Amino acid sequence: MKLITLGPQGTFSHEMALKMNLTLPEDLILLPTINGIMASVARGNGDGIVPMENSEAGSVGETLDGLARHPLFITGEMYMPIHHNLASLVPLEKIRVIYAHPQTNEQCSDAIEKWGVPIIHTSSNASSALEAKKTPNAGALIPVIAAEIYHMPILVRNTENNPSNTTRFVRVSENPQPDTTPEKCSILIDPNADRSGLLHDLLEAFASRNINLTRIESRPSKRKIGEYVFFLDTTWSSKTAEAIAELKTITGVKELGCYRKIGVEP
Repeated sequence: MKLITLGPQGTFSHEMALKMNLTLPEDLILLPTINGIMASVARGNGDGIVPMENSEAGSVGETLDGLARHPLFITGEMYMPIHHNLASLVPLEKIRVIYAHPQTNEQCSDAIEKWGVPIIHTSSNASSALEAKKTPNAGALIPVIAAEIYHMPILVRNTENNPSNTTRFVRVSENPQPDTTPEKCSILIDPNADRSGLLHDLLEAFASRNINLTRIESRPSKRKIGEYVFFLDTTWSSKTAEAIAELKTITGVKELGCYRKIGVEP
């Protein structure tokens, strides 16, 4: 099975894909953007591995937007502890700029404030390493795998604000995963309306059946200011399909799939 994830080599997504027990290098495809991954999966090129949310920085907007835009399904979720490191070819006191992915910046904000060094955002943690290598007196906030691949000495380890920092990844596929007893279901609600009590009515379908919502998040609808869509994760029960069916009678619903947690190598 082909797996498509965020490159270049050395991203946390790349590391997660490697933990999925791939045996052949050609089974892994690295693309520079999450939207590009989603589009490639939609074209039938393989399954995608993308970050969904982080315990410190919250949800990844590009992943949510991709799920709304493309006809894809979540077919599994994986969790990985995330540890960032300051790496550089020069000592800490000589660093004049630090390259970091925006989510990495947010997850390491305490250390960055302490250092007082300007930050330049990049498209991936691997790109941070590449930019720092070619820039005089530069550092990069990167995972260990990137430091090893790009031969950058680590100056400060575990620079994340929270030692329990964790990212949830999801596997996205062209087709839903057949499973009679999944653990979680995800849906996208597009009410295309703005009225009093709307959110209450949407959530009542789950509350009345004692179905636990593990996450609810709004995203701009992309149509006009102040109009939103809602992403919901629920625990699975025998009544989940019934609740979703009720929602479909009152609003727009896109089923994103029911799935299990996938175990990965530590």
